[in-house]
Amino acid sequence: MTSPYDTYTSPLASRNASPEMLRLWSPRHKFNTWRRIWLAVAEAQHEMGLPVTKEQVEELSAVVNRPGGITDDEMKAAEKYERELRHDVMAHVHALGDSCPKARGIIHLGMTSQDVVCNADQLLLHQSLSFIRAKLARLISTLAINAQRWKAIPTLGFTHYQPAQPLTVGRRSAMWATDSWLALRRLQAVHPYAPDWLTLKIGLLPLRGLRGATGTQASFCALLSARAVEQSPSGDIDKIIENLAAVGGETDPLLTERTKKVLKNALQEPLDPMGDLLWSMEETVTERLFAWGDPEFDRNVVVPPGSSSTFPTGGSEPQLRGVMRAITGAEQEVKLVNSLVTGQTYPRVIDTFVLADLAATAAVLHKIATDIRLLCNRKELDEPFEDKQIGSSAMPYKRNPMRCERICGLTRFVMNLVGNAYDTAATQWLERTLDDSSNRRLSLPEAFLALDGALDLMHNVASGLIVHEAMVRKNLMAELPFMATENILMECVKLGGDRQHYHELIRVHAQAAGMRVKQEGLDNDLLDRLKTDKAFCSTARGGPLSAELDWDGVMDPMKYIGRSVEQTERFIREVVEPLREQYGQAIADLGQSGPKV
Repeated sequence: MTSPYDTYTSPLASRNASPEMLRLWSPRHKFNTWRRIWLAVAEAQHEMGLPVTKEQVEELSAVVNRPGGITDDEMKAAEKYERELRHDVMAHVHALGDSCPKARGIIHLGMTSQDVVCNADQLLLHQSLSFIRAKLARLISTLAINAQRWKAIPTLGFTHYQPAQPLTVGRRSAMWATDSWLALRRLQAVHPYAPDWLTLKIGLLPLRGLRGATGTQASFCALLSARAVEQSPSGDIDKIIENLAAVGGETDPLLTERTKKVLKNALQEPLDPMGDLLWSMEETVTERLFAWGDPEFDRNVVVPPGSSSTFPTGGSEPQLRGVMRAITGAEQEVKLVNSLVTGQTYPRVIDTFVLADLAATAAVLHKIATDIRLLCNRKELDEPFEDKQIGSSAMPYKRNPMRCERICGLTRFVMNLVGNAYDTAATQWLERTLDDSSNRRLSLPEAFLALDGALDLMHNVASGLIVHEAMVRKNLMAELPFMATENILMECVKLGGDRQHYHELIRVHAQAAGMRVKQEGLDNDLLDRLKTDKAFCSTARGGPLSAELDWDGVMDPMKYIGRSVEQTERFIREVVEPLREQYGQAIADLGQSGPKV
């Protein structure tokens, strides 16, 4: 028996990604999704009077909807078929047909492979993005807890990684949260073709629909008998329905009413009954796919507070049906999506939008992790460190920020995957070519798996971040005399001094103090130099100033943090608190975020 240790296993699976994200991109979940699509299409075709019987649909439904879905034996059968057929979709058509022989002849009726694969991929993207959004919201919430906790702890700021004006530890955490929030907003509106109200409310990726071999829907037109529709008088709705029903030999009262509604709407515009019927079929399939869902994943579909009550805050079946009713009810907006002209696949440029936004999120995490690594070097921060954790095999004293280092490595990987999507979108010949498939099997899931792992690690770090306040203050106070020079200059002018004269005096003393620190390794004595210079004394002590400078007040760090506290509080109040309400249940449903190894 072959040992798992004898073959390569992706570190994303063994070391980084969460069990939930791994299951989402698992073969079983993918093939169960394929099967749900075949079932939804068969159900819609039966309802529309096509040659799909109730008995066939019921047999197919019993197989597809059984607990666990596709079995190991069925997957092995599909693998055997694929070795013979060299076609993964047809392999699963045959394997499914073996399990429901009465329905075998209608599985995949009128469809091309991408009617299955594209819609399944977009469902997976939708579910994966929901998880990423929930985890990003959790991170923002945790960073905001730190921001509130340390909002009034002054710390040294840096520009060019050189000492700059102070801020607070909490304000820096709020800055990290702001970057994360901007990334989240991009992920909430990831699909450019859907109307803003739709993407901002539920972040939905509209499905490609049923478009056939080159996107023209020719096979479905043949099934629905375009001639029967087009030859009927445009105003004779009942006649049109009668002709359509004759195609399949039977009709359904619900279908009849639905068709009447569709055709009545069509008659108010330039008549396109076939287009409206196809849209009706796609709408039915889409409703079923989202209503089916997967409770473990769809519970992370969230909406902002104050949104229409038709939008759910979770992902149960009735709630998701409410989502779809709200979507399909907004007829004009949704028709914009339905009006897309595609080839055999959904436009591969959509993958560039998804991976680019994942890469942007990765860049934010990389920046936060890098900041923490830099501050660990200054002994101001530490990421969580366990009792038996070893920092170095050679140096027992080491306390390396290994979590943040891993975050940087994973996010760098995500950032570099987006180039695959650009290349794929750019090289789709005419209506499609197949060199996208092998690449997308890697780039799409691995981008999500790597970012998923990085988000968990970042949340773990933020949840257990250690601030060494004494070291924070020591480092700040070592540089504060330099930071204070502008305030000292202003005070001297207020007390009668010449601004240019005092600027030069302070400059000379500051440069000398700086060289003492750098070349001799001694403490910063700038304030002592200024205090002993007669030019900074009052007239009472023989100097030119009208009163003594408040040297103790000049060294109060809180005088140099600007609006750090107010900015932090406002961000938490206006951004984070509504976000917590929006994502509360989705965050609560997430698993643990500690490192797997």
